[in-house]
Amino acid sequence: MISNSRNLTSFIPHARQITQEDVQLVSDFMLKSKKLLILTGAGVSTASGIPDYRSKGVGLYARSNQRPMQYSDFLENDENRKRYWSRNFTGWSRFSSVKPNLTHNFIAKLEQLKLLHWVVTQNVDGLHQRAGSSRLTELHGTMHEVICLQCQKIILRREFQDILSKLNPNWTVKSIQTAPDADVFIAENEVMKFNLAKCECGGVLKPNVVFFGGSISKDINEEVKQHVDEADSILVVGSSLQTYSAYRIISRASDMRKPIGIVSIGETRADHLASFKISINCNQLFENLQLSAYS
Repeated sequence: MISNSRNLTSFIPHARQITQEDVQLVSDFMLKSKKLLILTGAGVSTASGIPDYRSKGVGLYARSNQRPMQYSDFLENDENRKRYWSRNFTGWSRFSSVKPNLTHNFIAKLEQLKLLHWVVTQNVDGLHQRAGSSRLTELHGTMHEVICLQCQKIILRREFQDILSKLNPNWTVKSIQTAPDADVFIAENEVMKFNLAKCECGGVLKPNVVFFGGSISKDINEEVKQHVDEADSILVVGSSLQTYSAYRIISRASDMRKPIGIVSIGETRADHLASFKISINCNQLFENLQLSAYS
């Protein structure tokens, strides 16, 4: 029997009802694979309460004219970095308390059952790790680390929050609206009151993630290529594949004639390359996969 329980979060876009045929299609695809690679995107974490950028009606681009900061803007001056870090500091408590959902937990269970070769995630929220996944590449880095652009020292983000708290003891600014990736909107007149932290070497500190307009390191690119080459099939979950870093993974797999399945609400950039594409809520899918195939 199909369960269609509805998650109450406001960040999941509308999707059609899941069917038994959907469940059977994905179950068969996964069970046929001996080396399954799963590529996940922001749609995996919306059920945990983290908004995405592009979802129709509920993503950041649909709700606001605000756009994420470009890497070149972050590097440009302290004013832009104050804007970034004041918002990130304000949103960190909520972002860091978010918990893995059923999809994260199911993917971790696949690894435990040795039914999964690798996970590549576009997400920077660390929820796959918190769920227990270890065969994992974080394509765009992690918000849970801060890196110095000069000496390359890495600081845990929770420790950096304490540093920022000491520099801003009277900061009581509240967020106006939640955005993806620990970002929130705050009143612009508050931004310049924020005190920045610098590395001991004097270098600029940034979250250890790939900003919009930034590039993925050669090492990560090579690591992902290796796992794609080793895999015998690819399942995309919760991603529109609009970023080239994600799309080229699927393009590479397609060139190698590997079966590709896509489970994501709305159109994706690689629908034409997929063996199948179903536009359904991935959390509901994995709930029913647990009930029908893995319980």
